[in-house]
Amino acid sequence: MKKIKKITIIGSGFSALAASCYLAKSGHNVTVYEKNVTIGGRARQLKKEGFTFDMGPSWYWMPDVFDRFFADFEKKTTDYYELIKLSPAYRVYYGIDDFITIADNLTEIIAAFEAIEKGSGDLLQDFMARAKSNYDIAIKDLVYRPGVSPLELITPKTALKVGEFFSNISRDVRKKFKNERLIQILEFPVLFLGAKPSDTPSFYSFMNYADFGLGTWHPKTGMFDVVRGMESLALELGVTFETNANIEKIIVENKTAVAIQVNGTIITSDLILSGADYHHTETLLDQEYRAYSEKYWDSRVFAPSSLLFYVGFNKKIENISHHALFFDVDFYQHAKDIYDEPQWPKEPLFYANFPSLTDETAAPKGMESGFFLVPLAPGINDTEALREEYFDKIIDRFETLTQQSVKNNIIFKQSFCKNDFVSEYNSYKGNAYGMANTLLQTAFLRPKLKSKKVKNLYFTGQLTVPGPGVPPALISGKLVSELINKQFS
Repeated sequence: MKKIKKITIIGSGFSALAASCYLAKSGHNVTVYEKNVTIGGRARQLKKEGFTFDMGPSWYWMPDVFDRFFADFEKKTTDYYELIKLSPAYRVYYGIDDFITIADNLTEIIAAFEAIEKGSGDLLQDFMARAKSNYDIAIKDLVYRPGVSPLELITPKTALKVGEFFSNISRDVRKKFKNERLIQILEFPVLFLGAKPSDTPSFYSFMNYADFGLGTWHPKTGMFDVVRGMESLALELGVTFETNANIEKIIVENKTAVAIQVNGTIITSDLILSGADYHHTETLLDQEYRAYSEKYWDSRVFAPSSLLFYVGFNKKIENISHHALFFDVDFYQHAKDIYDEPQWPKEPLFYANFPSLTDETAAPKGMESGFFLVPLAPGINDTEALREEYFDKIIDRFETLTQQSVKNNIIFKQSFCKNDFVSEYNSYKGNAYGMANTLLQTAFLRPKLKSKKVKNLYFTGQLTVPGPGVPPALISGKLVSELINKQFS
């Protein structure tokens, strides 16, 4: 293989870290430039007054994808971090002393469904069998294709599943289940893909297998363990990291990317790969070199933004699990407020995460670290007053539903919302998860890994193939590195 002297990677999120490892393994001289003080992109870590928070991703699903990544380097995940399987996986709250516990195994989950709706246990078993079949096709095969051609989707196995690309998750679930709570639990996992269940193809039921079949895990001291592990591997492979390195421009000569401007300094390169926001990266190019117009980006369906709160409590919190979903208000009205008529939801669903229940290092002894998230429409108005108003809304409901007082036990809280996603991550419209995986934004219909207008310019991450989420980010880094190596072989 013809080796490139120098590869520049913009950003240090999961996809960029993965790509840096693959490219360094292939013999390239790789430098990663990160605008923020620490690496990790959205998966950065916040430490404050003895508390530790993952700032972004907090669900560790699809452990096989992480295993496959490290195996590509003849390593194991256990070489870099320890995993704990959460039991229970999570709870879903509907009212006072009214919640459904999702166990850490399918047998108990089936029994829980049956107890709520007679006959639903057998229906769930059948649903999960098909979800596993889809998982085996998607995660073990389809998502490892680079989105270059529609023919990538056509295999003997997918031919048998063609109907599942033209139906949707919501329709399929409602054909089988009548209990609204069970329906919501089965629709919940596809929200990670960034779209409403009614807009997500049935084939994506493989997310239900990721949930019920493979379980929910937690790296011993948080998701940042994975970032540290990937950084360690990258360093072993010879990757160089530069932080506080704001990329101001991508310089193109003769329709070829030749350099970046970093904090006023020009740094030449043989190839540039951006793991930063795709839309933002193209704004670093002169207009004539941008492959996608503002009209194009505005027409795309984006995953939600989020209002996040990192909260330190001076006591242990009761009646809670590591992961908790609060579905005590109208699930579908909140979805409408995100996707159909973008606005701050009148009654928001929210998610809470208490890592210190699993990891004693996440909070000082006798205290608790809490992470709260409200999904919001991207591009929404974001003010400090609105943040405070919504914190009061969710913490009041949290106290009521879990039957305890916690407001007066808050040592501090720190918020993060749409404006911060824009300023910290250059995120388009402040989206939190990327471009949604709808039928018309799947595989070859997503923005390309390779620039259509500029030679030696590539992209990776949640706005390109295969889509949003941490496991897809690892895969995206692999896919783009394979395209790069193919070009220069």
